[in-house]
Amino acid sequence: MMRPTTYPVQFSVEYPDRPLNRLTTFFRLFVAIPILIVVSTVAAQTAQSTSDAKTTVIAFGAGGVLFLGPLLMILFRQKYPRWWFDWNLELQRFSNRVSIYLALMDDRYPSTTDQQSLSLDYPYPDVANDLNRWLPLVKWFLAIPHYIVLFFLEIAAFVVVIIAWFAILFTGHYPRSLFNFVEGVFRWHNRVVGYALVLVTDEYPPFRFNP
Repeated sequence: MMRPTTYPVQFSVEYPDRPLNRLTTFFRLFVAIPILIVVSTVAAQTAQSTSDAKTTVIAFGAGGVLFLGPLLMILFRQKYPRWWFDWNLELQRFSNRVSIYLALMDDRYPSTTDQQSLSLDYPYPDVANDLNRWLPLVKWFLAIPHYIVLFFLEIAAFVVVIIAWFAILFTGHYPRSLFNFVEGVFRWHNRVVGYALVLVTDEYPPFRFNP
């Protein structure tokens, strides 16, 4: 039996095999407000153009991720500027640290720099050799089946986090099976983002939870 190949976008969260802070777990939504404000300042980006005293605001990103710029560079120059790649990767790491904090998977306050329990990585692409210059135009469309599946998976993950919230309050631990499910949904989501928005790979995301 052949084992599934490793997908270029790698995501994992270290399981907290220790008692979790029940107080911050109980008030997690309130405790997270400051870091959510910080995320919002870097995840909402626009560009403005002014003509005849009229201002037009055009979004050039998707939740802070640089999308249109890399798409155009891949399409016309077959390049992916390294600092754009680094921005997308670090922003994804930061936003995911906040997400796993909200999902109760780590009780340490999200860092703006350190990876903490989160591991997210994908290779810097050699555009000329690794990427099809035309595929970024349709990746968002090709990923529609994943959007549909993720819609239901993320609803399920939300319910699982609520169950985990009660489990942590009563036992101090995040049930391993629930943790693995939520981690798998995050992994699936990040693979789709890497393929359809960050554009770092042409390999279609697998329909699976495991690495």
